Amino acid sequence: MFDRQAIEEYIKQNRANFEQQLVDLLSIPSVSADPQQAIEVTRAGQWVADRLTSLGLATELASTAGHPIIFAQSPEIPGRPTVLVYGHYDVQPPDPLDEWLTPPFEPTICDGNVVARGATDDKGQMLTHINSLEAWVRTHDKLPIQLKYLIEGEEEVGSENIEPFLVRHRDALACDVVVVSDTSQFAPGQPAITYGLRGIAYYQLNLEGPGQDLHSGTFGGGVTNPANALAQIISAMHDELGRVQIPHFYDDVVPLSDREREQFAALAFDEVAFMNQIGVDGVTGEEGYSTLARRWARPTLDIHGLTSGYQGEGPKTIIPGRAQAKFSCRLVPNQDPAKITEDLRALLARLCPPGIQWELVEMQGSAGIVVPLDSHYMEAASAAIEQGFGKRPVFIREGGSIPIVNSFRDQLGADTLLLGWGQNDDNTHGPNEKFSLEDYYQGTLSSAFLWHELGQLDLS
Repeated sequence: MFDRQAIEEYIKQNRANFEQQLVDLLSIPSVSADPQQAIEVTRAGQWVADRLTSLGLATELASTAGHPIIFAQSPEIPGRPTVLVYGHYDVQPPDPLDEWLTPPFEPTICDGNVVARGATDDKGQMLTHINSLEAWVRTHDKLPIQLKYLIEGEEEVGSENIEPFLVRHRDALACDVVVVSDTSQFAPGQPAITYGLRGIAYYQLNLEGPGQDLHSGTFGGGVTNPANALAQIISAMHDELGRVQIPHFYDDVVPLSDREREQFAALAFDEVAFMNQIGVDGVTGEEGYSTLARRWARPTLDIHGLTSGYQGEGPKTIIPGRAQAKFSCRLVPNQDPAKITEDLRALLARLCPPGIQWELVEMQGSAGIVVPLDSHYMEAASAAIEQGFGKRPVFIREGGSIPIVNSFRDQLGADTLLLGWGQNDDNTHGPNEKFSLEDYYQGTLSSAFLWHELGQLDLS
């Protein structure tokens, strides 16, 4: 029988212990992109595995060609859902170090937040689901559902080894629904469930012109300048209404439903506060759509980096021999990254001027996804979050991409509950990353209540 008071009291009484465990894990510099930190990445994985083992789960720290993957599970509960919790223990590099107010791997408590690399992405959020497991194990004879944990150490470098692991262990990982906490609430005091993610198609465009840099006075006007060509190509990728000009780009875009439009309009979104938060005095984008719709539910094309020519101190009059751009398209459900790439190549072939050789390098691709709003799992999550945070969650989309969510649907046939406890201003991937300790506490409560709510579903 579910003892709500016991769960709440245990989490309350152990709040300081849970916070110390978070500090301990955040102190491990598990930067997966840095080969010199490989031992620390493994140490963080072992820390998480040891915690799960101590709570009675059958736990394996599985070796891969890269960093280890943790797989742990509790006993099956006949007739009740099996839930797979996914998270990651690796973190982004902390650079630029000189912009941190405190050392990134010396967690500091400031204004009710823990400040450290990985605080919100994803160590803090992931740990709430282990804290809730502890609360159940210490206060009840058994769990109301079967819990499986899949925690990886390569999310921040592309999760190269997770897909083969899913394929090899499909039967062991079988579940009814997946829970991921690696997103954000809508706003402080307003919890949210993310039901849609954009996909991504990431590219590098290389332009080659003359065999070497040339004197611009001697050769200017007689050869095509790769930097000029790159600027012209980039400017041709959008029209004056903000629409992407890749052929057929919008053919497969699923328009927002009336229900979604109403939900977006009902959200307490302050556009002026949004502009102040990010330090701009105006917003732009595809004409005819709100800022939220542009960020969450419309496809985009954005330049991420440009490189060409001389960029040192003082003048140097050259025509550069080459130019390069990194850019990506954020894609919405039904857009196919492979088809987008094919149409992009056709556009580049038409735009590229004589005297320039071009190469398009595909660097990353995944489709967008939307999960059903009317499922029993979504209802259970809404009820649990309302109990944990004291307020009913709103339903939002997220402009970013979490490719593993597509893999869970493709390989396991399971949809994902994206239950974010973080905030939009948590400085994810940036200096002074933080996570509210109150959100950490309420996220742990919500997770514990989620196991109970899901346990009320009879699948027999």
